[in-house]
Amino acid sequence: QVQLVESGGGLVQPGGSLRLSCTASGSIFRLFRMGWFRQAPGNQRELVAAITSGGMTNYADSAKGRFTISRDNAKNTVFLQMNSLKPEDTAVYWCNAFRYDLGSGAIDYWGQGTQVTVSS
Repeated sequence: QVQLVESGGGLVQPGGSLRLSCTASGSIFRLFRMGWFRQAPGNQRELVAAITSGGMTNYADSAKGRFTISRDNAKNTVFLQMNSLKPEDTAVYWCNAFRYDLGSGAIDYWGQGTQVTVSS
């Protein structure tokens, strides 16, 4: 079992920055693909950014050039640096840990979510 604890959300003005952090329990953090998802009211949950165990990253088009995902395996932590924030970035952001195990199949964990509000 892996527990994910997010922090760093809050209220920021348009154009501002926030850094989200997600710390995982357990010793096999490095094996997981880590991702940040978000859901705004009335919208479906969407992938914002992900980073594989090997450090490869991918981003939603809306995040490219503004957001950066990174991970520190020594600290069991994944980060999402968000710059040039826009009101449409307002959402609840969730941390996700995913891996595929040949015996168990897909293994998926979620954090509790953190609110990001971009408003003047």
